[in-house]
Amino acid sequence: MSQTETTFFRLCTQRSVPEVSRDLWTQLRADAFAAVENDRVMAEAVRDTVLSHETFADGLAHRLARKLADYAISIDTVEGILCEALTADPQIEFAALADLTAVRDRDPACPDLLTPFLFFKGYHAIQSYRFSHWLWSRGRQHLARYLQSRISEIFGVDIHPAARLGRGIMVDHGTGLVVGETAVIDDDVSMLQGVTLGGTGKQGGDRHPKIRRGVLLGAGATVLGAITIGEGAKVGAGSIVLEDVEPYTTVVGNPARPVGLRLTAMPALTMDQSLPVLDYMI
Repeated sequence: MSQTETTFFRLCTQRSVPEVSRDLWTQLRADAFAAVENDRVMAEAVRDTVLSHETFADGLAHRLARKLADYAISIDTVEGILCEALTADPQIEFAALADLTAVRDRDPACPDLLTPFLFFKGYHAIQSYRFSHWLWSRGRQHLARYLQSRISEIFGVDIHPAARLGRGIMVDHGTGLVVGETAVIDDDVSMLQGVTLGGTGKQGGDRHPKIRRGVLLGAGATVLGAITIGEGAKVGAGSIVLEDVEPYTTVVGNPARPVGLRLTAMPALTMDQSLPVLDYMI
């Protein structure tokens, strides 16, 4: 992990979620004041999303509700559902904080906490999924599917509400991400646009990939079936993976195969997408 991420997770094991949330919200508000000072045109947008709210949870619920509401379910109703979930399960907020820190630390295009909170649809899509998953796990499946549909329409991301995602997830760009019903994504995973975690046919049951901690999935990577991408592995852009990948291994191609030396660091945290010199492959 980066130094910032290490500090974040250490604090979260020693302190309650509200304490950590308060500290990050204070920093996010400082970023917001700086944004308004730099450009007064941003004042209303920043006030509505950040400065008029006392807590990170309230600000997050309001921001996502503005995105997800439509003619059938109002902003106030969606915001109420999201606040209900945050109150019932504080781990949703903890995960959202970890994801926000991950984006700031891993994405070179992200200068602060405010930028992903306001603008990054990859971050918004993952947090919206967390609420759909909470609804699904409580038997409110039609409402969960409503959120899934809105996430797909608004963000171009399709994550089944039953999929299981950990914390510290970074989705760069987000467009075209598909995550199937029985997929599992562990903590500290990074994914780029166009990633598919899908099945291989029409069979039911456990049929989607398991992505272990620290994995980096490059743009357009396709992982199919109930296979495991081992801890700290890297899947090159455009690769099609149909078999298990060993931990700390780089795979590339169609079908993907191992290349280069065994990795010594978590690629999801370093965001090192480079590959060894390769012979031609498809």
